[in-house]
Amino acid sequence: MTSPFPVRRVLGTRPFAEAGHPVLTESDGGRGLLAVAGEPGFAGAATVGVYGAGDLRCRAVLRARFPVHALAFHPTAPLLAVGTGAYDGGYLFEGELLLLDWETGATTSLIEPPFGREVLGLTWLDEQALRVLMAPPDDWKDRKAHVEGHLAVVRRADWRSVAPGSVTGADLAGPRVPAPRPDGRDEARRVLSALSPDREPRRHVLAVEELPNGAVLATLDQDEDDPERPGRTPLADGLLLRYRTTGDVDRHDRLQIRYGSRDYVNEVPRKHRGPEQPRLSVRSPEGDGVQPLFPLSWEPGEIHFPGPGAETDDGDLVHAGTVHHGHGLQPGGSFVVRRAAADGAPRWVFRTDHVATDLDLDLDGDTVYLAYRNGDLVTLDLHDGTLRRRHRLTVAGVPAVPTALTLTAPGRLLVGTSDGRVLECAVE
Repeated sequence: MTSPFPVRRVLGTRPFAEAGHPVLTESDGGRGLLAVAGEPGFAGAATVGVYGAGDLRCRAVLRARFPVHALAFHPTAPLLAVGTGAYDGGYLFEGELLLLDWETGATTSLIEPPFGREVLGLTWLDEQALRVLMAPPDDWKDRKAHVEGHLAVVRRADWRSVAPGSVTGADLAGPRVPAPRPDGRDEARRVLSALSPDREPRRHVLAVEELPNGAVLATLDQDEDDPERPGRTPLADGLLLRYRTTGDVDRHDRLQIRYGSRDYVNEVPRKHRGPEQPRLSVRSPEGDGVQPLFPLSWEPGEIHFPGPGAETDDGDLVHAGTVHHGHGLQPGGSFVVRRAAADGAPRWVFRTDHVATDLDLDLDGDTVYLAYRNGDLVTLDLHDGTLRRRHRLTVAGVPAVPTALTLTAPGRLLVGTSDGRVLECAVE
């Protein structure tokens, strides 16, 4: 199927872009492959990329919910085992054993829910046996839980056909052994720098715009403690990078509203009691106060968190957001809404299961453009909110995650990604 947003040009590309800031590498010399795991980045996801060791081209990408601790290529099948996990800060060691098919890009989570296990080490003993080193399930009355673990051998006749959640507690039972937690970041940087001195790890694009001279300016997230932190960098492909450290916001959280005639803020009440809800307000021109407009939630009993938005020519507000729930985002809990300028009444609502990214909504004529953390680019009808197009963003066949978008001209869209690149896309 032809993409409705074909990528015409990739700005800011460089070796190992998809993996971000490396924490671990694993080589498969026989097949000329290299797996690179990056630290958690945009939306807390940790990325693993599989690359050709010769051409450094990305073959496949996996995004994990937890930090990555272990990588192991299957001896014959096109599979990469990935061990992830983290301590929850109070009791559990949660994590996943993931299997990436680097030919198809499909990822399978193998350990039965709900908590999984923190996987610390992986070794293929042969084509059917995978040795797994795990942290204990929890540290309840267990002082050595953070330095020891359990060792098990999981056997399957055909790992390419293993079903999700089919590795059980019985599969993972094994003896208690020492389980050090080594830091592989320095070694990973050394390996990648030896392969390519041009590599430059970056975090996600916060905003992107076209300058009057035709150059593209991308603002990227930055960690002040990052030892590989670059500065303001002009690149040969016409991309100018600017770095900003994301800071905390105060009680009046300014909203990212394009084309706004006013300065919109999410006013959080000092005390949440009874039916009191966060409300949409505007900051006074003098900047010394706010004027309430209407509650962010139009549904009784729901608390809404606002996302990016844009103001229409007639003063209506189109914005994304999510519905608060104690167990996290629920099906249909993400929305885009067009609200009347006078009283905030919804003219239409579009619901989905994924969160829109922080500066990923723009509009042009009769169309709303937005992007989601799962990688979808979406267009909606501005007048009634109906879905026109939905497409999963890819670069050279490998999934990418959009984090910022801007319409720069009719039929042209600039999309910033979670790995610090900018894509020039056509709108067809």
